[in-house]
Amino acid sequence: MPTIEQNLERWNQTYQWVKDGEEWSVAWGGSEAQWFGAIFPRIHAFVPTGAILEIAPGLGRWTNYLKNYCDHLAVVDLGKNCIDACQQRFASDTNITYHVNDGKSLAMISDNSIDFVFSFDSLVHAEADVIQAYMNQLANKLKPNGVGFIHHSAMGKYQRALSATQRLPARLKQLLVSRGFVDPYHWRALTMTAKLFETYCDQAGLQCMSQEIVNWGTKGLTDCFSLFTSKGSTWSRSTQVIENPHFMKEADSIKSLSPLYSRGYFLNSDRK
Repeated sequence: MPTIEQNLERWNQTYQWVKDGEEWSVAWGGSEAQWFGAIFPRIHAFVPTGAILEIAPGLGRWTNYLKNYCDHLAVVDLGKNCIDACQQRFASDTNITYHVNDGKSLAMISDNSIDFVFSFDSLVHAEADVIQAYMNQLANKLKPNGVGFIHHSAMGKYQRALSATQRLPARLKQLLVSRGFVDPYHWRALTMTAKLFETYCDQAGLQCMSQEIVNWGTKGLTDCFSLFTSKGSTWSRSTQVIENPHFMKEADSIKSLSPLYSRGYFLNSDRK
């Protein structure tokens, strides 16, 4: 849990997308501040580039920026409603192609065609079997020196403790979360870990170059940013792993500065 079917139901049917995904960037002061303050500094060495593949774009929160850093951008999502919304939102951008998949397949992407693979704040809901399937295919989709940056769950480290918490009565569990005794779940995949991602890379003929394991509105290190490439790539190096328990402090800092520099604040005089 969450399964592909549950992800499809949630993001393609039941979730209302009232703020088009912006609700998840509030901690950074908005998606613009999060992109330039938190995401772009982590991928700037690899963009701009020729062809980018974005997996699970949702309603295009990061597509809005990625499209400006490549000649061609392919977006793949299991939710048809999400893809339809992206097509409407970016109708004037001629360098984007759109694909609906089954939650695992990248068959619609040509082999040896991608310079950079990106997924952020989406595949944290994908269990290990999905991540493994994607990594096996990305080994063929990437160009020889192609690079990938994927944000995935590291919640598997806490699976036993979380499973015990999940058996508690709902009111008691909510109380423990509100008092800070139990970390919020954030619907993270329970079978994924940073080490498992590294293993999947190795099995697929890819080299996991670095992993930053972070907290995400939690005390525990529940999320991971993994950077990878082909084993024969000029970028290839042994895996470097950093645990960063201060990631949300970084978000606080970015949010405090966002009113000074974010374009959105200049355009919206009512924003405080």
